[in-house]
Amino acid sequence: MANIQILVPDIGDFDEVTVIELLVKPGDTVKVEQSLITVESDKASMEIPSSHAGVVASLKVKLGDKVKMGSLVAEVEGAAGGAPAPAVAAAAPAPTTPKATEQSGNAPATIRADSASAGAGAAAPAHEPASQTAQLASLPNASPSVRKYARELGVPLDEVKGSGANNRITEEDVQAFTQAVMGGSKQTAAQATSSKGSGAGGSGGGAGLDLLPWPKVDFAKFGPVERKDLSRIKKISGANLHRNWVMIPHVTNNDEADITDLEALRVKLNKENEKAGVKFTMLAFLIKAVVAALKKFPEFNASLDGDQLVYKQYVNVGFAADTPNGLVVPVIRDADKKGLIEIAKEMTELSLKAREGKLKPAEMTGGCFSISSLGGIGGTNFTPIINAPELAILGVSKSKMQPVWDGKAFVPRLIMPLSLSYDHRVIDGASAARFNAFLGAVLADFRRVAL
Repeated sequence: MANIQILVPDIGDFDEVTVIELLVKPGDTVKVEQSLITVESDKASMEIPSSHAGVVASLKVKLGDKVKMGSLVAEVEGAAGGAPAPAVAAAAPAPTTPKATEQSGNAPATIRADSASAGAGAAAPAHEPASQTAQLASLPNASPSVRKYARELGVPLDEVKGSGANNRITEEDVQAFTQAVMGGSKQTAAQATSSKGSGAGGSGGGAGLDLLPWPKVDFAKFGPVERKDLSRIKKISGANLHRNWVMIPHVTNNDEADITDLEALRVKLNKENEKAGVKFTMLAFLIKAVVAALKKFPEFNASLDGDQLVYKQYVNVGFAADTPNGLVVPVIRDADKKGLIEIAKEMTELSLKAREGKLKPAEMTGGCFSISSLGGIGGTNFTPIINAPELAILGVSKSKMQPVWDGKAFVPRLIMPLSLSYDHRVIDGASAARFNAFLGAVLADFRRVAL
């Protein structure tokens, strides 16, 4: 029996599109109108269906290939006389209305039932073949744009629990799954997606913002451009930062700390421990000072869980590490039980692993409070974004020598700017000011750490 060639049908006003997903493999049995591959233009994703039923003998395309109308997709071993290939309609990145499936004089496109209607319990159109409906039901209930997003993050959609209408998988579900995996517990992904509205933040997952669509601009019209894919770290951290900024009411308290004496102590300790290979950075002292402040102000060492505060009996401090691929936050566990030398050594080890991309998920989770230090670069103040489910984060800018009045004369002192962002749902301005003032006092006289 001769193999039947499956060609790309009319795909509308697209010269070429890119293959972004292979939905079948050689040996699979396919039905008429079952999707074989997913392709994507610069505006939409679409699925290419099979015009005949049978067994896939071979695929003629691979991921990244460019195809157009008439391109050979696959060869199917089966009976001749199959249905003609239906026209393919684009599935826009955002959920579309039923009108999006109407094609003038053409058969309906292979679009998942969930992307045909944003309403709860949306079903396949009545004129859709029963075989196609059954095939759609067996696939992950997600739009092409969500599947593409999941592919970019390496998330298997079969393992993601959908929280949308008709168990539809949303971008938030993919993000929650990624968080759970990075937290070392993939089992909590479904809990994370189903607890929106009752978990940390308790604001329904940030839905209903009713924002304008992102502007589409052909940048090449104005001059030469170059496109580069975001790193995997930036894709994951970007989604988390966006959620945290939108869902947490940030307020930043700015203060200053006199670290003149502390800097002299740091330089002295580095000289004394040079042969031992221990390097003390100002960040190590900051971690110890933050531990003291968290002990004095326990509401900063808590997390919001619905209408309850979870006060932690441990102190894990994260620090932002700049790497070639983006920002990561390693965590010093039980920082309250470790001395300055141990913290300095652990920071050096974690920073090296971060730069080499070898940090384990367990080394980036469980934080109670985070520090973002730009002291080695510059700036005066900034607003660091809180690392949910934490309630606060400390930003540190570049220290400068400034004239300070000591009661008799102006003397040069090394001053470090402190920027404390806090969740205003839990922490009020007075508490934040007290925390920052206490932190500054500890840094000014490090002997307070022992108190």
